[in-house]
Amino acid sequence: MARIRASRVGEQVKKELSHVLQHEMKDPRIGFVTVTAVEMSGDLQQAKVFISVLGNEEQKDQTLLGLEKAKGFLRTEIGRRVQLRHTPELIFKFDESIEHGQYISKLLEEVNRDGDQSK
Repeated sequence: MARIRASRVGEQVKKELSHVLQHEMKDPRIGFVTVTAVEMSGDLQQAKVFISVLGNEEQKDQTLLGLEKAKGFLRTEIGRRVQLRHTPELIFKFDESIEHGQYISKLLEEVNRDGDQSK
């Protein structure tokens, strides 16, 4: 039961956090950020926020710095919008799945290309 509630709260946090990042953040360090997932702890005290950032490594690092700096504002907004008794601590992590998927696709293309050349 707690896992279902954590999942439901995580989806709500993801929705609200995405909205705040897209429409209310003015920090120039924060580039094009997509919240890909939010994993809530069972006691709803922590939220691991997985993000994807469009850009190079420097832009990703700058975005992460901007998000760390804005944690207080983001927590306040999440607490107000989701109406939890305790606002969760936000832990930002890069979502590597998109880059991993692109790498796998590239490998598959190379294998297919090599297979076509050997015929």
